[in-house]
Amino acid sequence: MPQLIEHIDAIARQKQRDVLFLKFLDPENLEGKIQPGSVWHWASSADRQSAIEWFNRNQIHWQPCGSFADENSMTSYAGQVYIDAPFEETNPVYQKVLNYFENPDGSPRFPGVLLFLLPLDVAMKNAHHDEPGFWDRWAENF
Repeated sequence: MPQLIEHIDAIARQKQRDVLFLKFLDPENLEGKIQPGSVWHWASSADRQSAIEWFNRNQIHWQPCGSFADENSMTSYAGQVYIDAPFEETNPVYQKVLNYFENPDGSPRFPGVLLFLLPLDVAMKNAHHDEPGFWDRWAENF
């Protein structure tokens, strides 16, 4: 079934705050190098499935999200997940997420799972994408 997946920067602008998201890597290619004939697909990611199960068990809202929107290229959905937890050191949900996905030194707890922060001020660089008809006009000239 088709799904509308928002870019992570659009989510940040909707929430009007910094946002957290996860990116998942091929466990056989953690450097992300282009490998001809690679068969890994995000839907088969055990790390992604484990993360989603953990979110659900802990009643932490999440949703699929696209990468940072770029007018000069298109990328397909790669399994990224927006985490609905405010980036606030004192927020208990943020602390729970941080403690689960990162080691105390800030390194990833799971090698194939990267936790990212997108600051609102960076997301605002694409605020013009929110203008009515922007993406329709963009598609006409692609």
